[in-house]
Amino acid sequence: MNRILWVDDEIDLLQPYIIYLREKDYEVLTANNGQDALDLCRQERVDIVFLDENMPGLSGLETLQEIKRIHPELPVVMITKSEEERIMEEAIGEKITDYLIKPVNPSQILLCLKKHIHQRDILSSHTNQSYREEFGDISYMIDTASTMEEWQAIERTLTRWELDLEHVDSSMREMLNMQRQQADAAFAKYIRTHYEGWFDARAKGGETPLFSPDVFKRVVFPMLDRGEKVFVVVIDNFRYDQWKTIQPLLSEFMTVSEENMYSSILPTATQYARNAIFSGLMPVQLQQMYPQYWVEEEEEEGKNLNEKELIQTQLDRYRRREAFTYYKVNESDFCEKITKQFKGLNTPLNVVVLNFIDMLSHSRTESKMMRELANDEAAYLSLTKSWFRHSPTYAMFRRIAELGYRIVLTTDHGTVRVQNPVQIIGDKNTNTNLRYKVGKSLACHSKNVFVITDPKRVGLPSPNVSSSYMFCTGNDFFGYPNNFNYYAQYYRNTFQHGGISLEEMLIPLVVLDPK
Repeated sequence: MNRILWVDDEIDLLQPYIIYLREKDYEVLTANNGQDALDLCRQERVDIVFLDENMPGLSGLETLQEIKRIHPELPVVMITKSEEERIMEEAIGEKITDYLIKPVNPSQILLCLKKHIHQRDILSSHTNQSYREEFGDISYMIDTASTMEEWQAIERTLTRWELDLEHVDSSMREMLNMQRQQADAAFAKYIRTHYEGWFDARAKGGETPLFSPDVFKRVVFPMLDRGEKVFVVVIDNFRYDQWKTIQPLLSEFMTVSEENMYSSILPTATQYARNAIFSGLMPVQLQQMYPQYWVEEEEEEGKNLNEKELIQTQLDRYRRREAFTYYKVNESDFCEKITKQFKGLNTPLNVVVLNFIDMLSHSRTESKMMRELANDEAAYLSLTKSWFRHSPTYAMFRRIAELGYRIVLTTDHGTVRVQNPVQIIGDKNTNTNLRYKVGKSLACHSKNVFVITDPKRVGLPSPNVSSSYMFCTGNDFFGYPNNFNYYAQYYRNTFQHGGISLEEMLIPLVVLDPK
């Protein structure tokens, strides 16, 4: 039973309200002065306080201050005859929960209770019921999806429910998780069926979904052609649900004019996908046309050290003469430094790469403490939001908005939390990524992998004549037979990328305008 403390120097006149609330199954404690109210707050469990503002002795505002010292999170609703703005502002400054003007009626009191002590239960019940009602529609969407646009709609829908069901009963989340697995399995089948055909069509100039090499040509260049000033911000490892998590923070100073998705190429890994964005080329084209900027899998050299040069090659190929700036941000100090440099900036094209999410993903794999802090999807998203809100990145976005630039916010690929290890065999030169392998003589007993035996057909280089690519789907990850159990335990529940899943391949492509 919920307990209400009602504090009013004329409490006897409020008996009809108290009787009404008791009939609604609330327990009501009463006090006719501030000091008695504080004593009750110290001695009794109370769920909410209704507090008269105008009382002899301790005033309502003074009592409010003391209650907040005793129980900072306790909801306190101020009830007063005064409509004086000063009193309202003081009450709000003291973190009042709500403010009612006398005379109040019982329905106002009941609504206040529903809003402040039952809201979570009501929302949870409503959300559960809404998801149950939509469950069948989502399953139908998954079973019948036949275009990339339809798969993008599914990813938006699943993400919306994952965020809505984040704090509700676990049975609904388990149902949604099963539906996510169903969707990933069907999406993998869709990719197996269409992926090679898309690249045959690309070679002939046909219509295909928007892929990594198309981002500048089909999104950024048209904006520049209209004379718009643009910042392209690429956040590594940035999923659609992470975008939805930080979107409310940006709404203070930016509006979303376009919220789209596009598909990362395979492998959904930085070496391939991000270099494809900046060069405007598929990896095999990049290797052939600019071998000085391509780094093979087995080489220890960093795979993304030439991004500025790759942007320039794309501008040159399209005979574009725009001046541009390029920044890669790996630490907060540098982000603060470049934000200060933006003062007076007038360059039409600017590119910023933010690596924090990638570092978060890797540190979660390697650090036991980080695994505890981000032990599930909700915690991972919470860390993302906390980082964005309190890091210099937030100030950087604000500064870009103040300068009047449009922002194209995107990523090279997403990540998936892996659960199921599958054994793979390959030669000693096979790469180390857990979600895809490239090499000779690859063998895997899982039927869920996607194998590409002719890499050049889908725009991928072949390290050797007989090299093939093998991709995990869903939440699988590769492990070698040697010490398999240890390997599987170490990497299970970590966030990985490189393979085929909705989270890795269907990624945000958002245009933001300054307010």
